[in-house]
Amino acid sequence: MNPLIWVGVGGAVGSVFRYVIGQWVGVREMSQFPWHTFVVNLIGCFAIGLVWALLNKNAADRSFYFFLITGVLGGFTTFSSFGLETFHLLQAKSYFTAVSYILLTNVTGVALVFIGYKISGI
Repeated sequence: MNPLIWVGVGGAVGSVFRYVIGQWVGVREMSQFPWHTFVVNLIGCFAIGLVWALLNKNAADRSFYFFLITGVLGGFTTFSSFGLETFHLLQAKSYFTAVSYILLTNVTGVALVFIGYKISGI
């Protein structure tokens, strides 16, 4: 089957999971801290580490990678991909690149949200 179909179906599944878990956690929020996003991101990071290890150990068909990692977990949270990529950099002892990636992603991400907001004129 075409990888785009695997990614699309998986992305739909992951997005629905994100919504359901976000709603479940959000209902219980009693503070300004964004617990729903925090919980989803941590679940996604744990899941991508587990799934990636299991798929590699069992030499899984590439369709499973497309469906589970790019699709389901990508739709669930791209933070999990960020976590896995940073983990790979640390495994390769590319510490400077890992720290640069962490800092640049977070600082630039927040800055671009601010710029996007300002450009909107609202």
